[in-house]
Amino acid sequence: MFGWLAPILRDRGLDAASAGWLVSFSVVLQLPAALAAPLLAGRARDQRLAVAAVLGCTLAGLLGCLYGPVEGWQVWLWAAVLGIGQGGAFSVALTLIVLRSRDGHVAAQLSSMAQGVGYTVAAFCPMALGLLHEAAGSWRPAGPLFAGVAALALVAGLGAGRKLTLSGEE
Repeated sequence: MFGWLAPILRDRGLDAASAGWLVSFSVVLQLPAALAAPLLAGRARDQRLAVAAVLGCTLAGLLGCLYGPVEGWQVWLWAAVLGIGQGGAFSVALTLIVLRSRDGHVAAQLSSMAQGVGYTVAAFCPMALGLLHEAAGSWRPAGPLFAGVAALALVAGLGAGRKLTLSGEE
C-alpha cells in the first residue's frame, strides 16, 4: 500500500500533501496494531477470529479509501482502519508460524514456506494492480482485486488459525 495508496487518493481528488499525510497516518497506526495483535491472538483458543478481524479491517480500509468520501474525516477513518488491519495482519501471520510449530526446526520450515509463497504472490500484486489500472483507466476495478486477495488470505488464514501444532512429520 505504500506505493498504491497515495496515487489512488490523488486520483480521487486529494492534493499530494494530504495523500502523503494519510499514508503516513496509516503506516504509523500499523505499529501499535502490530504490537497488540499477537498478544491478543496468542491468548485465544485459536486464532481464526484474529485472522478474520485483521483481514476484515484491511479490506474495509482499502475499500473505504478506494470508494469512500475523500473530503472530511471519513478518509482518515478508513486510513486508520487500513493501518490497524495491515499492522495486525502481518504480526498475526508471523505469530501463527510460532504458535503452529513444535520446535525451531519446524518454525524455520514453516516460515520459509509461508514467506516464500507469500512474498512471491505479493510481488505480482503491484504489477497486476498497475495493469488493471492502465486497462480500466481508473482505480475502481481494484476493489474486486483487493477483495479476491483478501478472500484467498482468509481461506489460508482460517486454516492456519486452527488450534494445531505441526511436528514436521505432517
